[in-house]
Formats: sequence, structure tokens, C-alpha cells
Amino acid sequence: MEINNILVKKAKKGDGEAYISLIKEYEQVLYKVASRILYNDEDVADALQETIMTGYEKIHTLKNDSNFNTWICRILINKCNYILNKSKNEIVLDDILPVTQKANNNDFLKIELEEALNSLNKDYKLAMILYYIVGLSTREISEMIRESEGTIKSRLSRAKTILRENYFKNEGVVEYGR
Repeated sequence: MEINNILVKKAKKGDGEAYISLIKEYEQVLYKVASRILYNDEDVADALQETIMTGYEKIHTLKNDSNFNTWICRILINKCNYILNKSKNEIVLDDILPVTQKANNNDFLKIELEEALNSLNKDYKLAMILYYIVGLSTREISEMIRESEGTIKSRLSRAKTILRENYFKNEGVVEYGR
């Protein structure tokens, strides 16, 4: 964490290499968030590219260097929401995860999970992605989206109930690393 704070300080002073190092450290997290919110690879690539550019241009506005992760995720979520609102695309499962004739059980589970997440309203889906896939705490999510921590916990609980009732009646809700 200390190394990231040093990189953030350097990036704030205009060090492009330091900024690239920060982005490389968080690129997988950013990709996971974007790919869960958006429905096709082109939109994900656009959101990531715009996030990286905006982050570089605005890094001087970051108040607390240790909050870089939540700050860059917030920029990404805003970019994803902009793309969603602009395009209003229909969800096509083939765009989410192409299924071939050789698809195995794991591919079907991924499709089922994507479908289940897409069935949730925007607020529940975002809370689930940030908590279970990105691994943020309820406090971090609360700060990021400017909602109370109780609201975040409630959204997570309601989303799990919806998923349990509609998709995972016999299996229980899959929890990633929690």
C-alpha cells in the first residue's frame, strides 16, 4: 500500500510511468467491474480507455492518495453508466460469453451468473459486483457511491435474497471469496 501512495504522489506530479504502474496494478479489477456492468467487449474497452485517460487528467484532484482504488473505480462506474445510458443496448447473452458446441459446465455457470446479475436492478447489481467481485468492503462501497453503509448492506442482502429465490433455489448463492 505504501508503494501505491508513492506512485500516486509521483503521478500527481505528472509522472506518466508512475500512473501506468498504478493502472497496471488495478487493471484486472477495473476490467472485472466494467465487464460485469457492460454487455459487450467494445463497450468495456471504451470504458476502460476513457477511465484511464480521465484518471490521468484528473489525478491531481485526488484528495487522499490511499483512496486511489476507489477513486479510479468510481470514474469507471461513471463511464460505464454513461455508455449504458447512451446506448440502451439489449442484453445479448452471446455478447456476454459466447457459447460453443464444446461448452463445459463452467461456461454454463458463468452464463447463469451473468444472467442472474443482469436481472437485478442497477443499484443491487453494482453493490454485488463491488462487494463480491471487486472485493471492496461495505464501507468502501458506501464512500464510493455516496450512500450509507446500511443502505449498501441492505442492497447486498436483498440482492442475495432475489438471487436465491429466482436462480439458486437449490444451490444457495455463490459467494466469491467471502
